[in-house]
Amino acid sequence: MKLKNVMVVIAALTIGGTILVIQTGGLVQTLHAVEAFLGFDGGDQYADIGQVEGQSATDYRWSGRVAVGESVEIKGINGSVDFVYAQGDEIVVTAEARARRSDPSTVRIERVEHGEGLTFCAVYPTPEGREQNRCGPGNSGNMNTHRNDVQVDFRVEVPEGVTVIGRTVNGEVEAMGLQSDVYAESVNGDIEISTTGFAQAETVNGSIEAAMGSADFQSAVEFSTVNGSIDLDLPDDIDADLDASWLNGSFESDIPFLLEGGISKRSARGVLGDGGPELELQTVNGSIRIR
Repeated sequence: MKLKNVMVVIAALTIGGTILVIQTGGLVQTLHAVEAFLGFDGGDQYADIGQVEGQSATDYRWSGRVAVGESVEIKGINGSVDFVYAQGDEIVVTAEARARRSDPSTVRIERVEHGEGLTFCAVYPTPEGREQNRCGPGNSGNMNTHRNDVQVDFRVEVPEGVTVIGRTVNGEVEAMGLQSDVYAESVNGDIEISTTGFAQAETVNGSIEAAMGSADFQSAVEFSTVNGSIDLDLPDDIDADLDASWLNGSFESDIPFLLEGGISKRSARGVLGDGGPELELQTVNGSIRIR
């Protein structure tokens, strides 16, 4: 999700209605764009989807294994996603559902097996007249809550070498003390990451704090938000081309790097180490710090 040439945030996000609009200067994103950003656009990019199982989200628990290098993906709507390190080779996924008005027992956790690993989704009752809600990995699946206020909080115990993907709309994503590659996305929530592996994070209304131990990435890496700051702890041996931009905030680096064009009031470009894939840091209302 690109935020370049963004000027002023006019409308905040709302989830559960028919239309969701963020207007930031010349940039307008509809609900479908946000759903695609979170992987809820109804596409079917995974042709090898296997077994699909589901059960109530109240006191949900599942344990099992995936191969090193495969992924465990969590897709929520309302609620947090928390990844923690686990010794051994077993993954444990738990979820708790609660609500003020709606019935928590109507929300199901669906587990989908596919060629990349496992995907777990909080699947809400399908609103009348809408496409059937269903869980799918990546950019597949369909989700619509329609004013259902059930909050599902996930906790995932992850062994070394298993990639984690955390996606939610209204909630925080945490992945602390891991030995895995981490991909985290939210709309309304902070993101906090600490891993010996690679990391990437995007949110809209929230700050990002990330520490990654691996600089072994082969393509561009993005950390982005609209309303929030970015605090990034990078490995000492990183080789990347830095591209940082902000509107209302500042930039600070504890890492020496070769400037390209200097630092302006709203952007900084330079070379970290020997240079390499682009490291893109973007915010509108917030500061950026790398160390």
